[in-house]
Amino acid sequence: MLSYKKILVAIDCSPVDDTVIEHVAALAASLGATLHLLHVVHSHTREQERYLREQAMSTLEGYRSMLRAAGVATEVLIRSGEPENEIPQEVEENGYDLLAMAIHGHNLPCRILFGSVSRSIRQKVTIPLLLVKPSH
Repeated sequence: MLSYKKILVAIDCSPVDDTVIEHVAALAASLGATLHLLHVVHSHTREQERYLREQAMSTLEGYRSMLRAAGVATEVLIRSGEPENEIPQEVEENGYDLLAMAIHGHNLPCRILFGSVSRSIRQKVTIPLLLVKPSH
């Protein structure tokens, strides 16, 4: 039987994060797994980088406190760069068992215009990928 003990959760600091956190918290609690919450800062200036890192750390620490209070071991990570590159690199470097992330469910014109991080990552990672679509 497969067992997930080290789960990476990609967080983009948007409202959809709540849905993926809800799913992986239940999974981690039932398996005794550790959640590693990752946010990738994508910025263009040092000032923007600093501001976005502060905002991300606040969000991640909030989730970590909530999850630890629920008995789920949780770590937080911040990387800088392009999410579609940094997330697979984090997976490769640190031996996770599962990658979980929310999908935004953009319509076709938005997918064409902005691309899809989840689609790009799906093609790059070799571990199981849990994509959670939030209910609206």
